[in-house]
Amino acid sequence: MASPDKLAHVVLRTGRLPVMTDWYANVLEGRVAFADEALAFLTYDDEHHRVALVATGASERPTDAHTGLHHVAFTYATIEDLLDTYRRLKGEGIRPFWCINHGPTTSMYFEDPDGNHIELQIDNFATAEALDEWFRSGAFEANPIGVDFDPDDLLRRFESGESPADLVRRA
Repeated sequence: MASPDKLAHVVLRTGRLPVMTDWYANVLEGRVAFADEALAFLTYDDEHHRVALVATGASERPTDAHTGLHHVAFTYATIEDLLDTYRRLKGEGIRPFWCINHGPTTSMYFEDPDGNHIELQIDNFATAEALDEWFRSGAFEANPIGVDFDPDDLLRRFESGESPADLVRRA
């Protein structure tokens, strides 16, 4: 048996291909690798496409009552990268609908123009061993969802020089 080497891409169906293409390219600071009237491939790293959009003409937005994919998460390398992205998107009128420190991650959730949810996050632990130790401490079991935070407050704390370790420590 062999496990996959990596997650290659996510494919979303949309009735608004140009709008969705622009949104994902902007939010992920990616580029369009290919686009025509039927589909778009977007990338931001060495993968030829991380997000694919397929034009279906559909207009129904997902709701909490739908089954299927809940959200897609994208991990940034540092809290600085995540907060820089937050600052940039906020300046463009794109605001997260939920900001939470889950414990394993510090996460900001956004809704794309079709109503799909994406998570922009950072890992709060430097190693898998440190995360495993935290899991074994009982902290996650006591609160498996996490603690909400104000992204503007987190940004202010970062800009005032608070350490990244303190910024991601779950209260």
